[in-house]
Amino acid sequence: MALRDARTGAAPKLATAVRAGVRDGALLVRFDGRDPGTVATLTRRDDALWTEDVYEAFLSPFESPTVYFEFEVNPLGALFDARVESPDLVRTTMRVDPSWNLPGLSGKSRVRSGRWSAVLKIPLTPLLGEIRAELPRLWRANFFRVDRGSCDEFSAWSPPLTDPADFHTAARFGFLEMPGV
Repeated sequence: MALRDARTGAAPKLATAVRAGVRDGALLVRFDGRDPGTVATLTRRDDALWTEDVYEAFLSPFESPTVYFEFEVNPLGALFDARVESPDLVRTTMRVDPSWNLPGLSGKSRVRSGRWSAVLKIPLTPLLGEIRAELPRLWRANFFRVDRGSCDEFSAWSPPLTDPADFHTAARFGFLEMPGV
């Protein structure tokens, strides 16, 4: 999957590819992006990673993503995760719980000349809580990239088409089919 400019849907200046697959009950998400220089200083779990370069995955097991989960990894391998309640599918009424931590979440990053890549391993069963008995094959999802620099760039798999870019426009999440779940 190629990410597009989050504001316009056009091709971004910095290309980013995303691959996703399920293995042993976890969603594996790999990001590969061009980048002439990464911006990353944050190293603690649940730091405000979105203020620097970051890859993000948003997932909801519900057809209407009024509850979804946010996962982030930066070039240093720091992780952020949160549970988001969004009753109206917009930022103005959402509630974010960054104290929520997904058991088993892991991620790693690699920075090379002119690019960086990362992999997130997201266990799926804990995302259901007591709400669903089995893992659905179809999830609402979106994948994002924030690139900080002289001119910030925001890209997405299913662009929210807002200016400024707003990744928490849950109504714009795409549909991700997970065969084998």
